[in-house]
Amino acid sequence: MTSSNLVYLVALPLLSSGLLLLLGRRADKWGHLLATLVSASTFVLGLSEFLAMRGRSETERAVTQKLFTWISVGNFNVDASLLLDQLSISFVLLITGVGTLIHIYSIAYMSHDENRRRFFAYLNLFIAAMLLLVLGDSFLNLYVGWEGVGLASYLLIGFWNQKPEYATAAKKAFVMNRVGDFGLSIAIMIAFATFGSVSFAGIEEKVSGANETALTAMGLMLLLAATGKSAQFPLQAWLGDAMAGPTPVSALIHAATMVTAGVYLITRSNFIFDNAPNAQLAVVCIGAITLLFGALVGTAKDDIKKALAASTMSQIGYMILATGFGPAGYAFAIMHLLTHGFFKAGMFLGAGSVMHGMNDEVNMRRYGALAKYMPITAVTFGLGYLAIIGVPPFAGFYSKDKIIEVAFNAGGVKGIIFGGAALLGAAITAFYMSRVMLMTFAGNKRWAGDAHPHESPILMWAPMAVLAVGSVTSGFLLNKGSAMVNWLAPVVDKHHHEHSEVIPAATVSLMAIAAVVIGVVSAVMKYRGELAPVAPANVSIWTRFVRRDLLQDDANEFLFMRPGQALTSTLVAVDEKVIDGAVRGVGSSVLGSATGLRKIQTGYVRNYALLILVGALIILGSIWVVTH
Repeated sequence: MTSSNLVYLVALPLLSSGLLLLLGRRADKWGHLLATLVSASTFVLGLSEFLAMRGRSETERAVTQKLFTWISVGNFNVDASLLLDQLSISFVLLITGVGTLIHIYSIAYMSHDENRRRFFAYLNLFIAAMLLLVLGDSFLNLYVGWEGVGLASYLLIGFWNQKPEYATAAKKAFVMNRVGDFGLSIAIMIAFATFGSVSFAGIEEKVSGANETALTAMGLMLLLAATGKSAQFPLQAWLGDAMAGPTPVSALIHAATMVTAGVYLITRSNFIFDNAPNAQLAVVCIGAITLLFGALVGTAKDDIKKALAASTMSQIGYMILATGFGPAGYAFAIMHLLTHGFFKAGMFLGAGSVMHGMNDEVNMRRYGALAKYMPITAVTFGLGYLAIIGVPPFAGFYSKDKIIEVAFNAGGVKGIIFGGAALLGAAITAFYMSRVMLMTFAGNKRWAGDAHPHESPILMWAPMAVLAVGSVTSGFLLNKGSAMVNWLAPVVDKHHHEHSEVIPAATVSLMAIAAVVIGVVSAVMKYRGELAPVAPANVSIWTRFVRRDLLQDDANEFLFMRPGQALTSTLVAVDEKVIDGAVRGVGSSVLGSATGLRKIQTGYVRNYALLILVGALIILGSIWVVTH
């Protein structure tokens, strides 16, 4: 089916962003209201498309819209086209719904910022780019949105660029994402060389007869792209530093939308990975490593936003892990992505609310006992906390539990390793999130003398309350009657594969709950007493190791930065001494020769006559020698 409305999903926020940027200061008084209204309108439009999709049969739910012919060279044709199906509509509702709530929150949060209008313009730009990413009907169209998201995130992370460390964080995020984007560009090249097409439908039609080596190479490049955008190992180091941006940015970009783009890319490319088992195994490994990496980093963070960032890294790891199990895990990855969008966005907004009431303090060691003074924030944050650690019946229990179940059901050694990793991650998650909860809202008061904690205004806590409701109910609704599995089956499980059950679902659930209990009890035992406002310096080597983010920055500096600096210095020296030196040498030689020749030109006729005479005598002498 075709539709003429899809373009408005992208066009409305894009036009709003452009208008606010072009009008400049003239839009300061109402720019934030326009941006919020446009975001809400986009959500309403997405919701209407969802309801219309629900009313059609399964085979007629996907709709497309061709905008114009973009590339036409020989037999290679690429249209600027949009595709709205069961997978993309899930992301559209998440992006616009959570995005609108964050817009409303930002009206109050950014009220004292003189550049609020520009901030909202960037928010609209980000939403437009993210919507283009999930609506593009080809890898090339997706790539345009992919790069747009990179630009918008750079602008938002470095919004307060008057602080050098914030500008540095933005550059770090931008550069590391470009590394991942290189993988996506290579994947598109492989697709063109192998299939002669870059559209999802065109590749899917030909994928069954393709060379496995080419599919594996394409899958690995797509995975590289996903690791960059979704902050997965080994391109995860930018996420913690990206917390330099305003807190609404952290909620929108690094909890609900941008970091999930990698999950979308792998899920959308399911026909590639399902036919490339080696690439699929690499996806599982990256997911398992990252979910444990992020969880361990989170245990040592005293900065509340960086603790939540580490949690995001870990939870995205769960989603990547699930996608690596193919049709058995795609739906649960997306399910966890949606539930995560609710509870993590709510927790980031809660962190912003705490900062708002604590003079922008981010160190949890200087919080304590805030539940009494910020009850709404404590309750909404607490509901998100219960959801993320997987306490039934909250959202995270249903989605994360299913991923752990899929991991164990992989069977054999694979199931033991990855199921065990997922279960261990659940225990560590319960520990560090309980740590965040206890250090912030419980325990003793550790405030600075000028701190006067207070509840945030309604424009801030109302979106938090809505997200808290989602944190409670979304998991149950998406899991009821296998709703999410059935909804996505036409896109990610076309052949309705039968999924084996190695360990009963009830057993997995009990194991997951036991892991959560262990994590919570461990945190309570460690942080139940008086807590010092300053982190202790006399700690174990392991603690210092974790505090340095498992040496991720040190490794990047050793492997890439320092060799890069050495290579650059060498190239500069070669340029200056060899290339420029050769040019300067030729110039000096010419100049010296010219200087010597210039001395011959005396300006005296007698000297020239003498030279002519000498020359004539030499010529005559030469002739005489030759002839005699």
